[in-house]
Amino acid sequence: MGSTNFDFDLIVIGAGYGGFDAAKHAAENGLKVGIIESREMGGTCVNRGCVPSKALLAASGKVRELANVEHLASFGIHSAPVRFERQKIANHANNLVANVRNNLTKTLERSGVSILRGLGRLEGDQKIGLREANGVDRLLTAENVILATGSDPFVPPGIEIDGRTVFTSDEAINLEWLPRWIAIIGSGYIGLEFADIYTALGCEVTMIEALDRVMPTFDPDITKIASRNLISARDIDAKSSVLASKVEPGCPVKIQLSDMQTREIVENLEVDAVLVATGRIPNSKGLNLESMKVETARGFIPIDDSMRVLVKGKPLDHLWAVGDVTGKLMLAHTAAAQGTIAIDNILGNNRQIDYRSIPAATFTHPEISSVGLSEEEAKEFSKKDGYELGVVRSYFKANSKALAELESDGLMKLLFRKDTGVILGAHIYGLHAADLIQEVANALARKQSVADLAIEVHTHPTLSEVVEVAYKQAAQQLKSS
Repeated sequence: MGSTNFDFDLIVIGAGYGGFDAAKHAAENGLKVGIIESREMGGTCVNRGCVPSKALLAASGKVRELANVEHLASFGIHSAPVRFERQKIANHANNLVANVRNNLTKTLERSGVSILRGLGRLEGDQKIGLREANGVDRLLTAENVILATGSDPFVPPGIEIDGRTVFTSDEAINLEWLPRWIAIIGSGYIGLEFADIYTALGCEVTMIEALDRVMPTFDPDITKIASRNLISARDIDAKSSVLASKVEPGCPVKIQLSDMQTREIVENLEVDAVLVATGRIPNSKGLNLESMKVETARGFIPIDDSMRVLVKGKPLDHLWAVGDVTGKLMLAHTAAAQGTIAIDNILGNNRQIDYRSIPAATFTHPEISSVGLSEEEAKEFSKKDGYELGVVRSYFKANSKALAELESDGLMKLLFRKDTGVILGAHIYGLHAADLIQEVANALARKQSVADLAIEVHTHPTLSEVVEVAYKQAAQQLKSS
């Protein structure tokens, strides 16, 4: 490290959470670091994803809570009709974005990282091209290079975006207006979170899912209880097994729905707006990956568990990739972990990532969270590896804290090995599920047995006892098996 033959010890292309954590960790360990960014510092999460959407969810969640007359009446509370100002809710999100982005930029500058504005690309081994906004092109050298260019919303064929009446989550977080009737294409975590926001603020929602069930990426038991509360109980008309084969912007927006199997047109809708929430695609075009003979898989850059970029299955020296562009687990905290691990390996510390112990959360009201294997995956592993799969369910309706909050409709499913008691996965729907999952994720990462976890003392009365009950039920199955 620190060779004078290079302009930098490390250049990171992309200043989202993955790039940020990598650059900060490298600079704190004495490396000379440059980070290239063509858009806003902070990437998708800070500017167009986690940060602004959580601000909108927080504000709309309070509106929902205050407007739930029956729920409040159960406490003996009677509230006046709820009023809210759309622009001030939008301002709350925008102000939060500006603060987080500013703090992130200052943190990098204080760490000694050089922020380079423009488009970065590979120009061969340890060489980076930088196209600045004024058109000036520079060639930089670095001992190591990390690609952290993130992802953008995926817009399926047949859907025309105008940014006003038909838009993606990138535009939705600005909350420029509240459509009376909005169609949301996709029922993954992005679609669910925005359905939560829009219905809380008085919009009617039609949810369109191409797969055979709504919420297809979630555990079926969790989907059953969550869809009852998050979809059926709200002003949402959910349609599955239909494809939005054509969407034309305008007033109204015209949607052509086709049967997913036959592709025959089954319905035409006219709505005020459409949010396209059909997943994300990697930002790998323009990186000139060909100069290093790197072949992508659907645009995703192949890496090993040390974050080294692979060419024909073999790791390259000096080239690394982290975050959404790798397609591993497209979550901000995954990107951050990958960034830190890449630097540790650059510094000579052999570290690898365990994706199975990284939790995920959907910040609806109530929340959904998960970590590790799905039940279907766990069944496959149990057959392959020859052990018996244990499955237990713990219910919020037996939890004193959830009952005190009058929020007792919730479920935790825990998957574990009956021979060793080691946790394989967990899925939670209920109050503060996003916080509860962390305890399970830590136990999974440490490969702890439910036999040991079951004797750990949890605070009473707290929601964490939902997890404790699951551990004890699982440990009982070990004793009786």
